[in-house]
Amino acid sequence: MTIQEVQEQIIEDFSAYDEWLDKYEYLIELGKNLTPFAEELKTDERLIKGCQSRVWLDAKLQDGKIVFSADSDAIITKGIISMLISVYSGRTADEILSSDDTFIDRIGLRENLSPTRQNGLLSMLDTIRSLAKQEGLK
Repeated sequence: MTIQEVQEQIIEDFSAYDEWLDKYEYLIELGKNLTPFAEELKTDERLIKGCQSRVWLDAKLQDGKIVFSADSDAIITKGIISMLISVYSGRTADEILSSDDTFIDRIGLRENLSPTRQNGLLSMLDTIRSLAKQEGLK
């Protein structure tokens, strides 16, 4: 699936819920399904700056595509980073950098987050794009 197709699937998945409480529960479930993150990867270098919660993001280049893994110490934040990984992991740098993130507004996520979580979301997106710009990922 393309990035746009994954984003459309996320929009469809979120549209199944009318109440934001249910959408938060769905985000929590996404976080529970996140691939386990190795403890040794929880380093300051992988810590996303600007998040109130602690969020670690790792990126590796495999066959020309960037594979992300992540973890967070907060359940909703873990769900958010899980959703972002489902969109951006396994993509080329060009795919990541040329995509938009309007799906976040279309599901209403940004407007239903506290200002500190909004800042964290922006920091996650910025970090993903920054890593995509870097050459020589391990």
